[in-house]
Amino acid sequence: MSAKTAAADMIPDDVIDAIVRGQLDDPFAWLGLHKIGDVWRVLTFEPGAHEARAIGASGKTAVALESIHSAGLFMGVAKRKPAYENFEFTGSESTWTRGDAYLHGPWLGEMDLWLIAEGRHLELYDKLGAHPTEMNGVSGTAFAIWAPNAKRVSVLGDWNMWDGRRHPMRRHGDSGCWDLFIPDVERGVVYKFELIGQDGKTLPQKADPVAFQAERLPGQGSIVTGAAIAPKKPAARPPMNIHAPASIYEVHLGSWMRAEGESESHDDSGRFLTYDELAEKLVPYAVDMGFTHLEFMPVSEFPFSGSWGYQPIGLFAPTSRFGDPDAFSRLVDAAHKAGLGVILDWVPAHFPSDEHGLAQFDGTSLYEHADPRLGFHKDWNTLIYNFGRKEVANFLTANALYWLERHDVDALRVDAVASMLYLDYSRNGGEWLPNKDGGRENLEAIELLREVNTQVGARCPGKATIAEESTAFPGVSAPVSASGLGFHFKWNMGWMNDTLRYMAEDPVNRRYHHNLATFAMHYAYTENFVLPISHDEVVHGKGSMLTKMPGDRWQQFANLRAYYGFMWGHPGKKLLFMGCEFGQEREWNHDRSLDWHLLEHGESAAHHKGMQSLVRDLNNLYRDHAPLNALDHDPAGFHWIEGGDDTNSVLAWERRDANGNVIVVIVNFTPVVREGYKLGLPLAGDWNEALNTDAEIYGGSGVGNHNGDGVDKQSVVKAVNEPSHGCPASALLTLPPLAVLFLTPAA
Repeated sequence: MSAKTAAADMIPDDVIDAIVRGQLDDPFAWLGLHKIGDVWRVLTFEPGAHEARAIGASGKTAVALESIHSAGLFMGVAKRKPAYENFEFTGSESTWTRGDAYLHGPWLGEMDLWLIAEGRHLELYDKLGAHPTEMNGVSGTAFAIWAPNAKRVSVLGDWNMWDGRRHPMRRHGDSGCWDLFIPDVERGVVYKFELIGQDGKTLPQKADPVAFQAERLPGQGSIVTGAAIAPKKPAARPPMNIHAPASIYEVHLGSWMRAEGESESHDDSGRFLTYDELAEKLVPYAVDMGFTHLEFMPVSEFPFSGSWGYQPIGLFAPTSRFGDPDAFSRLVDAAHKAGLGVILDWVPAHFPSDEHGLAQFDGTSLYEHADPRLGFHKDWNTLIYNFGRKEVANFLTANALYWLERHDVDALRVDAVASMLYLDYSRNGGEWLPNKDGGRENLEAIELLREVNTQVGARCPGKATIAEESTAFPGVSAPVSASGLGFHFKWNMGWMNDTLRYMAEDPVNRRYHHNLATFAMHYAYTENFVLPISHDEVVHGKGSMLTKMPGDRWQQFANLRAYYGFMWGHPGKKLLFMGCEFGQEREWNHDRSLDWHLLEHGESAAHHKGMQSLVRDLNNLYRDHAPLNALDHDPAGFHWIEGGDDTNSVLAWERRDANGNVIVVIVNFTPVVREGYKLGLPLAGDWNEALNTDAEIYGGSGVGNHNGDGVDKQSVVKAVNEPSHGCPASALLTLPPLAVLFLTPAA
């Protein structure tokens, strides 16, 4: 039987035409090895080849192939089933071999397809994406993708000359899934997907939505890596719960510190530190500063550096700016081994419209809502996920679990929750659609958040989720079983806004705004709060924390020291953005390093080092004294001693733990020294001045209740049995200017 006769008998002209033009939507029906009647047919397509043969393990010809189309289509026929492993092709100048992708069965099983269709495949990342593996004794990579509205999907890479005709994928019925095992494709290879829409048009090449590594910018491809593997013996790390101390150091990895060398951002500010270098430098620094947790601004791959990671395009891939996924896992492990927890910013609210990303992924609004009133954020020019589509909700839920389970991070801080909760978020009338009940709540997003938090609670005990949520939506950190959203914590944006407004006032006017400093206690126990001084407070013309403070140079530093003392003594977990701990003067810029030189050079170096020392000591005091953290979210842990002295801008309260241990916090928000200030105390006897933010070692004036530097002096405050402020005892105190005192019983 000649090839011409066989082709005419076995392969219709329209199929040949579809193969050559790259329109074949069912490649496994034709390519590879098939039994046709009493003979076996081998069909392969290799543009640029003039000759071809199928070869066995010994390299001998198993089937001779003849050209049936000049574009590179070859066919062979054998009476017995041929045993071949590869094709050998000869072109005009070279000979090469390639494995037959169409010899192998599916990568996705029936259970996978059913779970994906149901939106319940929580290990989605173990099947979709690119997975180096072995099939039938052959090494290669299995690729899988969800694209239900595509007519054809192909895998592209150097191995096939980025030609979408060469490796079209297997369609799995109505599941919307496609897969293909390609022999000899190894780890480290760059790939993309080529999709043809229902209109027959080829879409822009797409990165893999479930890629585990992305090509280094300006490249837009994905890299064959395989899913991260969970550590077998996880290192110990601090708990993230309401009863444990949590002092969080928020970090933008690209600008915490830069190394000497060529700039990544073309501003001569040095190259990025790698994940491994950050493990060597950032981790010990955070430990030395007494923080309990590191929080990384988003590391999921993102195309635009100016988004700081909040417009991610590769949700499963740690950004390649700093290294590969294994290096990111080493950074997390280094933090754990040093006793630090790791929190990761996670962005399920929206994604950018870059054409190589999720936008119009299969030629339709697949991941996003088609209607811009539901699917477009005009503030950020980004697209909103279709949270009600079960496959999309599954994609996001599985992604949250991936970071917690496979990269072993301890908590997710969920970005822009308010924008998810409300359909009219930042929209004018006529720009949004109400829900099925006529309301403004995004019921589908609410259901997604509850599902994510439920799965985190069930699958990741001891790990947490934190909501950045700025409205009065009820029950953000209440359990799902109690009709809450199920987060473990919520950022207290109200406290942050009120207290920063208060601190911006000239001290002489603070008496008129006293409620801004105290109001948060009216709702302090409605949620499990984190007190955030985040990156958002030091960008977009807001200035640095130091320059927010009023007064001359000395008063600016004193005000900021007092504010930190107030914050660390206040109920709620703590979060401080990098650079704020040493009084960074310039507004944060993602394109350059923090101003570390301030600690060593210039007239204010001592003040900056003093600020840094204060934050270190506040962290140590907070972590080591249970009254400051154990009952953060229980009214029994807080009692006002003096909350109404607006005339003097003085505040005082006690913090307790469940065992009755107590620490007293006293704040003087004016630059006036208060001599002989009578204040009630819960116990008579001697009290220690455990910390004084006005101590000379912090750059302060050294005023206080001591005979030295104001730190760790014993029995310097005498409380007598004279009731005051509702307390059984009282003392006459010296309140230093613009400062906070922490008093502990000497007994």
